[in-house]
Amino acid sequence: MKNGALVFLAALIALGGSWVGFVLAPTLQLGGEKQTVVLNGTDVYPIQRTGDATVGLQVYRANGCANCHTEQVRQDGFACEVTLTAAGKNPTVVSNLIASLKLDGLTHEQAEALSDKITAAGGKSETRLVATGGDIDRGWGIRQSVAADYLYDYPVQLGILRAGPDLANIGFRHPDMKWQLQHLYAPKSVSAHSSMPPFRYLFEVRKVADSGPSADALDLPKEFAPAEGSEVVPTEAARQLAAYLLSLRANVPLYEAPFTPVTTAKP
Repeated sequence: MKNGALVFLAALIALGGSWVGFVLAPTLQLGGEKQTVVLNGTDVYPIQRTGDATVGLQVYRANGCANCHTEQVRQDGFACEVTLTAAGKNPTVVSNLIASLKLDGLTHEQAEALSDKITAAGGKSETRLVATGGDIDRGWGIRQSVAADYLYDYPVQLGILRAGPDLANIGFRHPDMKWQLQHLYAPKSVSAHSSMPPFRYLFEVRKVADSGPSADALDLPKEFAPAEGSEVVPTEAARQLAAYLLSLRANVPLYEAPFTPVTTAKP
């Protein structure tokens, strides 16, 4: 073939260019990531995980958790919410104004205009920047996932299937170690419609000692509890996995993923 060398060279360039663009460049980019500063603050993010949580990532990987869960919150855009903080000297006027206007899902310009109207009517307001999108609406996160969230992950467990909910912010949603351990042992005990298989091999069922139940024993509902006189205690691997899940907290505003934190809990 007269053009064999040219074909080979063209294929080499095409494949080499693809490898550089899709493999080498992202690796170099993420490899150069450093801790970033929280937006409008001085704290750095993310914080290095504890030893148990670091090992727990490997337990998560070994048990194939990424086959059913992602760790990537997606976001469609931003919107603004205006909150009335004081009605001022004309509460009736301000109340009528609020009743006639939309207070959430606004653009920045609309939020500023609404805030000006409230101020002109004698009231006071606060404007919050909020992320929007299906993942946000489901409560899986409060902002999109960015490269900084994975700084201390090796390997990164993005996942490709959502047979279960996204876990990028599970440590913020469920910050209780006991809940995490119970969920691992008997998922349906905390979520009746869960399709997650129980990871009971990460726990030990043993007889209750004469001195009484262990402080580590799970407090399980009757239908999930072992036989009378026995108790369920987590193994070291179960604790490490739970520690890793608790460390998944993408809940601070960053320059590349801003939002306005809520300072008071909503009912």
